[in-house]
Amino acid sequence: MGKTKKITAMGAWRNLMFLLVLAMPFAAYAQSDNALYHRTNNGSHLSPELQALADSSTDGYVDVIVQFDQKYTSDMENDLSKNGAVRFKSLGLVNGNVYHVTIKQLRKLENSKHVLYITPDRKTSMSATTDTAYVAQTVNATLAASYGYDGTGVGVAVIDSGVGSHRDLQNKNNTGTRVVYSESFVTGQNANDVYGHGTHVAGIIAGNGYSSSGTFKGIAPNVNIINLRALDNNGGGNDSSVIAAINRAIQLKSQYNIRVINLSLGRPVYESYTLDPLCQAVEQAWKAGIFVAVAAGNNGRDNSYGTNGYATIDAPGNDPFVMTVGATNTNGTPNRSDDTMTSFSSKGPSVVDHIVKPDVVAPGNNVTSLQVPGSTLTNLLSGDVILGTVSNVLCLLGCAPSLPNGYLTMSGTSMATPVVAGTAALMIQKDSTLTPDQIKARIMKTAGKLGRTYGRAQDRRGNIYTNQYDVFTVGAGYLDTWAALNNTDKGTGYALSPSAFISGGQIVFKGSTISHGMSVIWGDSVIWGADACAANSVIWGNSVIWGNDVIDANSVIWGNSVIWGDTSVADTASSVIWGDSVIWGSDASMQGLSADDEDVPVGTDPINQ
Repeated sequence: MGKTKKITAMGAWRNLMFLLVLAMPFAAYAQSDNALYHRTNNGSHLSPELQALADSSTDGYVDVIVQFDQKYTSDMENDLSKNGAVRFKSLGLVNGNVYHVTIKQLRKLENSKHVLYITPDRKTSMSATTDTAYVAQTVNATLAASYGYDGTGVGVAVIDSGVGSHRDLQNKNNTGTRVVYSESFVTGQNANDVYGHGTHVAGIIAGNGYSSSGTFKGIAPNVNIINLRALDNNGGGNDSSVIAAINRAIQLKSQYNIRVINLSLGRPVYESYTLDPLCQAVEQAWKAGIFVAVAAGNNGRDNSYGTNGYATIDAPGNDPFVMTVGATNTNGTPNRSDDTMTSFSSKGPSVVDHIVKPDVVAPGNNVTSLQVPGSTLTNLLSGDVILGTVSNVLCLLGCAPSLPNGYLTMSGTSMATPVVAGTAALMIQKDSTLTPDQIKARIMKTAGKLGRTYGRAQDRRGNIYTNQYDVFTVGAGYLDTWAALNNTDKGTGYALSPSAFISGGQIVFKGSTISHGMSVIWGDSVIWGADACAANSVIWGNSVIWGNDVIDANSVIWGNSVIWGDTSVADTASSVIWGDSVIWGSDASMQGLSADDEDVPVGTDPINQ
């Protein structure tokens, strides 16, 4: 693999506006309500950055998403119009609209009748940086393939930068494409993938490996792809485009049997997930029966506030309903025993609500998948392009020779997320009655452990990072597609990711625990199992996340260790995440999640690789 520079979609945020987010002790799983927004946002109906903007002397306009506390009516529209708001997009999925308003009118808009919460139409982006052909083997998806599971009949919506034409997205007979629907939500752009990120993601889910004689094959190589473009030519986007795409996936669910949405994108967390319109949108998809896989983010190297990458989960990955995915490094082998966590994978808990994320981890370093010739990423990563091995002469016997057949190697939680999305499609093919919560529970319950307490990772610049393999880094553990496919547990209710809090209202490291109320992991209404308090039925299996000691549901999730192992890190990080300190976000963009660069073997000279 060539070692050229990598695109930094997440890094593009660094020069944008600052964000103020206050850490709060604990947020219950509740629907959005006035009491909650008063707790999370000092009683204001404006998001933190809009508050700062409204109190400034800045002139100009801003596009905002207004969520209402009841069904939208024309009377409400008239009230907003009087306060200077011009509506230009409807977002019924989150009971809101997008408005164009002057900055000086924000406070008046805030006080309009039935306004619940106002946020900017925030920018979004992808989650990639630049493992090879070992992804399916590593998560035991090749076993699923040997038994005939390939995702046939299942629709997966890829909400990204678009999905381009590629020979590996043809049907089994090479007579037509499996991209069965395409639509763009980017103003003035069609659904083609000019950036190259969405096609790469689609290949990890659905590529059939035709152009590489089966070497670079997706997890569910016969699913149908629904291409819903929400990111622009540079991999950026905004909340309203992603929300509109999610809404279309829900509308098309029955027509195309859309059972899975892949969101390899994200942006910083600004408020509780119960108020965030992007989070509310993914919850609507989940409740409509669509499993949603979301990238955790690529900020695991960020130590700006002394947290060693903790509390860097992106939205909507901070929502407790969805399955949030972190990234591992296969280190170039199909053997799971040598796999490590990547340095760039974002860690929990989420800011504001302290949701325990990621939920699971999967391969996301140096993943080879479909390439779009001439795309932005192809041009930037030209040294990572791999030509297809099937010649046009052979193609004349059974495929369209004009279709692209090349591959590209990238890294990021963007690449790990479709591995989980593809696994969900296989599970649905086997049992179409599965709910999103049952899929999530099975994947988490069957996840394997990485077999170590700590691990080191090295970026291409030679920087060394040490990860503790705790619940905020690896979640329930390492995706095992075959084990998840063969699990038969069924339950009712929601499989919400739990929230972490400090026991007794104080920062007590050994007393930090996972809440177990009525609506969380071990409660009476959750899905995790009939014997919810037994050690063998907790979501992290028979052992604590890094050791051999059996964990009891009522015990501390981290045993006798402090959360971060290193007490100096724990002291600093906890004071930021749970204390009275504030966390300043670096930027406001939503992107497809791409890290600065991939990890390389520790101890090598990255310059000469």
